[in-house]
Order: sequence, then C-alpha cells, then structure tokens
Amino acid sequence: MEVVSVAQRELTFRIMRFNPEEPKKKPVLQDFHLTEEPGMSLFVVLNKLREEQDPTLRFDFVCRASICGSCGMLVNGTPTLACKTLTQDLPEITTLLPLPVFKLLGDLSVDTGVWFRDISLRTESWIHTDEPFVPDAPEERMNNEVAQKIYEAERCIECGVCIGVCVVANLRPDFIGAAGANRVARFMVDPRDKRTEQEYFDVVGNDDGIFGCMGQLGCEDHCPVGIPLRDQLAYVRRKMAVAGWHYQKT
Repeated sequence: MEVVSVAQRELTFRIMRFNPEEPKKKPVLQDFHLTEEPGMSLFVVLNKLREEQDPTLRFDFVCRASICGSCGMLVNGTPTLACKTLTQDLPEITTLLPLPVFKLLGDLSVDTGVWFRDISLRTESWIHTDEPFVPDAPEERMNNEVAQKIYEAERCIECGVCIGVCVVANLRPDFIGAAGANRVARFMVDPRDKRTEQEYFDVVGNDDGIFGCMGQLGCEDHCPVGIPLRDQLAYVRRKMAVAGWHYQKT
C-alpha cells in the first residue's frame, strides 16, 4: 500500500503573555514555533508548547472533548474552544488571546467560574417551589417535549464563548448575556418552578438582563455546542415583554 506523504507546515503561534500579579510588566505577544502534525488541535499545540518549550505558559484544559468548556480563547480574534480547533484550518501564523470580559489569571487563562457563579445567583438558577421536600417520593413525571427543552438549555458547558463574543457584555460587565438568558429560559419552561412572570421580570426585566441584548447573535454563531441561543433569547424577551406590559397595567 502506497503511503501518501503530507507536507508538514512550520507553524507560528503568537500568544499573549501577561501575569496580573506583575502589573508593571506590560502584556506582550510571544512567538512559538512548532511543526504541524496530522489531526493536530490547538489543545495538542498548547500542551506541546508547555511541555517542550515553556513550562510557564498558562492556559486551561480538562477534557479535550468539548465537554468541560475550560479552553475558551480568542483564535485570530474569534472566540472558540482550543480542543475543537484544528491547525489544518488555521493559517501559518495564529494569534491566541484570552477571552475578554472574564478576570484574567495569566496568559490565556481566565476565571469563568466566578462570573458564572454570579450569574447563577443573580438569575436565581434553582427551582422555586413551596412544595415540601420528600426524599422518598418518586421522581416527578414530565412529558418528553418539556424535558427536551430543559435538556437543550442544560447542554451549556459554561465555556464563556458566547460572553466573549457579545458586544454588550464587553461594554457592560453586569450584562447577563446569552448564557444568563439561557439559564432563565431553562427554569421558565420547567413546570416544577413556580415563579410568576412578574417574579422573573424582577430578575431579568431590565437593561442588564434580557432587554440589554442588541440582537447581533454572535452568541449563536459561535456557541461550540450549538445551543439555539437565538430562540432562547427570543423566548425570554417575549415573556418579559408581556410581563412588563402587565406591570404597567397594575
């Protein structure tokens, strides 16, 4: 069997280096060089660079399978996951920057956890019910259509890509973004949650909530797991518009 050789490219990765604990040192772009290998992803690239060239290079990863959401970053200006990005789809020179909006920990590493925890508290992302908790009670039944809607929202891996690409989130740090709206939509469709539309309105019926969205939908274009964020945003906006109208009448 004849083996077809593939020309190996010499790739350059221009990576932002900065340590917030040393604020007197300005951020710089450092070039790293690597020989491309078949099927190589940015996840592999960054690990090879850290293992073979610079052990101080900081970035985040856990699963390498687009499940943990840890490796979000800007690749040539576009928010995406490193583990989903193949070098074969990149030019010979690639610039890597950390996701904006989130607190920078160093180089390409950002703290998305604090941001998402804050959003969970602000949107009250838990089931609100007056029913007493009975540990021995059978699981509450739910029809498949409703369960599918909840599952669709729950697929969010909290990677922060939708926030990094959002114009409003980059300008206003208190904006809940598509990730926050998606969480609200998840509980709105859950029949176990007993909140009224007015109670939801108090949480997200403002410019930092659903009405702050400008509708550019970069979030949907770049969501690495394909959540229909346009539909989620429209659903929450429609519900909150009706709730606001009812508020004005009372």
